[in-house]
Amino acid sequence: MKRALPVVALSIAGLIPLWRYAPSQDTPTTTTEAAEPAPNSPSSPSSSSPSSPSSSSSSSSDAASRVVRGSTVTTAKGVVQVEVTFEGDTIGSVRMLQQPDHPQTTAAVPKLIEETLQAQSADIDTVSGATITSEGYVTSLQAALDAKGS
Repeated sequence: MKRALPVVALSIAGLIPLWRYAPSQDTPTTTTEAAEPAPNSPSSPSSSSPSSPSSSSSSSSDAASRVVRGSTVTTAKGVVQVEVTFEGDTIGSVRMLQQPDHPQTTAAVPKLIEETLQAQSADIDTVSGATITSEGYVTSLQAALDAKGS
């Protein structure tokens, strides 16, 4: 009988956080839309022959830049969408068009972009503390990479 009171009290204390838990306001569905290539923004109109391959490292402005938007991914934390600027066949820059308004997401975005530029693909690690946003980022990024290939 002496043990019954502490067991009951600790059981109730352990259940209180479960009762008070409030999930996110958004529904945890993940949907993707087809990626749409953004309008091309030529970096230099001086190159009149687009079929001339330039494999030298003299200037990256000779290759036309192509901007492609990834799919819009709805996650439990919010909407994620990226825009990728390709310089030739390489990823020149990545920009978040839409991202959840969350502190972990704000901290994770620079890490995700840096890893993308280093890996030059969507095969990157998720950021601890922003796993859901990282997965949405990778999905949108992969859609942009797929759209660029077509």
